[in-house]
Amino acid sequence: MLPDLAPWRSSRDFRLLWIQGLITYFGSFMALIALPLQIKHLTGSPLAVGAMGAVELVPLVVFGLYGGALADSVDRRRVILLTEAGLGVLAAILLVNALLPEPLLWPLYVVAGGVAALAGLQRPALDSLMARIVPHAQQTAAAALNSLRWQIGAIAGPALAGLVVAYAGHGTAYAVTVCTFAASVLLCLRLSPAPPARDAARPSLRGIVEGARYAWSRPVLLGTYAIDLAAMFFAFPNTIFPFLADELNAEWSLGLMYAAGSVGSLALGLTSGWTSRVRRHGLFVVFGAAVWGLAIAAAGWFSSVWVVLVCLAVAGAGDMLSGLGRSTIWNQTIPEELRGRLAGIEVLSYSVGPQLGQVRAGAMAGWTGTRSAIWTGGVACVASVALLTAALPKLVRYDSETDEDAVRRREARVEG
Repeated sequence: MLPDLAPWRSSRDFRLLWIQGLITYFGSFMALIALPLQIKHLTGSPLAVGAMGAVELVPLVVFGLYGGALADSVDRRRVILLTEAGLGVLAAILLVNALLPEPLLWPLYVVAGGVAALAGLQRPALDSLMARIVPHAQQTAAAALNSLRWQIGAIAGPALAGLVVAYAGHGTAYAVTVCTFAASVLLCLRLSPAPPARDAARPSLRGIVEGARYAWSRPVLLGTYAIDLAAMFFAFPNTIFPFLADELNAEWSLGLMYAAGSVGSLALGLTSGWTSRVRRHGLFVVFGAAVWGLAIAAAGWFSSVWVVLVCLAVAGAGDMLSGLGRSTIWNQTIPEELRGRLAGIEVLSYSVGPQLGQVRAGAMAGWTGTRSAIWTGGVACVASVALLTAALPKLVRYDSETDEDAVRRREARVEG
């Protein structure tokens, strides 16, 4: 049941990225909580908070796709290093704005868009690097360890952010974020170079289209993208948590709401050793997304804050299970020469959904009420997962030992 530590033992670069990611996630989650709280304090509008998703959407789509092509064409270590430094600069802008006598609203949206653009450039390089530095048989274990790292940051960051903002102000939260990015850049400098293939083409629209055609021709990949998009679009209520806490007369619980999903994910991660022995990863994707939707629906329905927190924790466990399945399928089946471009599409699948979900949740909350926006989204998530599963049955039948793409990828790693 304990986590499989094989990737940690076998790869120095995996260890560096794991530590770097933990530090970055901690600071990022501090800012992730402080930013919508600051918008809420400045405007008092759930729609203004949800508008962050709309601001981030276009940069994320454009730079995510371009970042995928870039990751197949240049040194991935260099992309990670430069974008991490850029994110640190944006955090410094938030800090300067927060220290003004009267902080401005528009820089918050500008920085949100800039963060989305840099994250879109960076994530394909990060994700595609994992398939290179971790052995094929350890991909599920690596995904579990990466999720565990993410959850630790997602629990500590939001929980402390609520306290820091309440007692020390937004500026302190942003200052912590700046420091974590500085430490992250120093760790990235120690990564081994990750140059592209000798015959790699320059980033181009044609290359992006080639990657999209490959994804479209693989029903298993399509299923992972579509289910994640639907689950996040319909059932991502994080942006309206400040209003839910107010409605439940439990303002003290806001940090716990943001952290609860990560607590559930962490519990699954700490007992994830069994996942390394599973071959049917498509079942992870479907079952985990369904659990996520059901738990979010329950969180919107109940009026006890403690029951809501438990539901959010269960949702987090479901989301992690689905994420393990997606990550394993991607890293086991996609050929190395397309890994960056497909990673760009993956960024869209797990990032665009939450961005649109923020807009949906904020608009629905303003129209029908906070709790209604949450539980109806959960129900819609479950229904969409059921429909997509019926439309793409190959996803459920995926077996890492017999799937043609997985076998081909495994043989290529052995030859390499």
